[in-house]
Amino acid sequence: MAIAPDTKNWTWVVERACPECGFDASAVAFEEIPGLLRENASRWGAVLGRADVRIRPNDATWSPLEYAAHVRDVFRVFTGRFELMLAEDDPAFANWDQDATAIAERYDQQDPAVVNAELLAAAEDSATTLEAIPDAALTRTGRRSDGSVFTVESLARYFVHDPTHHFWDVTHA
Repeated sequence: MAIAPDTKNWTWVVERACPECGFDASAVAFEEIPGLLRENASRWGAVLGRADVRIRPNDATWSPLEYAAHVRDVFRVFTGRFELMLAEDDPAFANWDQDATAIAERYDQQDPAVVNAELLAAAEDSATTLEAIPDAALTRTGRRSDGSVFTVESLARYFVHDPTHHFWDVTHA
């Protein structure tokens, strides 16, 4: 059965704690985010080594493998968005249909060991990209296709919640 798309607007996570996973991005300093991304990425190996890594807990929820592949791609997409924000003035981000990507890239059929290696590399790229951003660039803006406007700093807070929340999804569901 197909997963129902998540159509919620999660932009509020930059302002207050998530009631589901408990992560409070508003309390995180920009300088802390690279370390949080690396820490998150380092934890996925244990999940990807589980015997049930390909099993969906129900018809409406991704398997741990699918979540991990998604998180890998989240790292990649957001690294690209930060690079775009630094290269252009107020760029519009291309829409990313996460559910279509999961199907097209066959997340459910990917090799867990490869996903883990790629997730670690993508997280390192994200962390390194963020570490290289000067303070003067934190207020640069970019826009999602739905019109939501982010600064580099607010996008980083929005971003760090995603892999954090998904790790919670696979360990507390």
